[in-house]
Amino acid sequence: MAGRQATGSIRAEAGRLLAERVMEGETPGRRVDGARRPARSVTVNLGESPLGWLLARGLIDQRQFDAGEKLRADWERANLAPSLTMRWDAAPRSGARRGSDDHLEPTERQTAARQRFDAAMTALGRDLNDIAWRVICSGEAMPMAEKALGWPVRSGRLVLRLALDRLADYYRLPG
Repeated sequence: MAGRQATGSIRAEAGRLLAERVMEGETPGRRVDGARRPARSVTVNLGESPLGWLLARGLIDQRQFDAGEKLRADWERANLAPSLTMRWDAAPRSGARRGSDDHLEPTERQTAARQRFDAAMTALGRDLNDIAWRVICSGEAMPMAEKALGWPVRSGRLVLRLALDRLADYYRLPG
């Protein structure tokens, strides 16, 4: 899901929480051949992530989910995940005319995402950033994160909710 933006439509289908995501660099309003989908988009199952699982069961609210997704998106855009093979990203553009910040070079986007991620983790503080990173970025299930941190069962959910609330305040999300 790296480099994708939500189009705002979330639907439930066959017990799955699906959302249409526009690929990075695509204009959300652009359509191809009158199709209902944007030119380059992908449908993702939000329930596959630990945050999506918590949202689907009513254990976190939409504001908390959106805050976690913003952090995860910056983590992925910053390319902080370990990689096993060579990168197949497109070669950098040379001599391209630049207008706004929306047209940053790939390394500039990566650096900006890294700065946003670091600032968000600093805003969380040492007490909350460990559970946030494990569940939101690394995708660990709550029981695994609790065990790795040496916490009692079901205590991680409460701490994660606090972290998500702090992230939502940091990102200035309405609610």
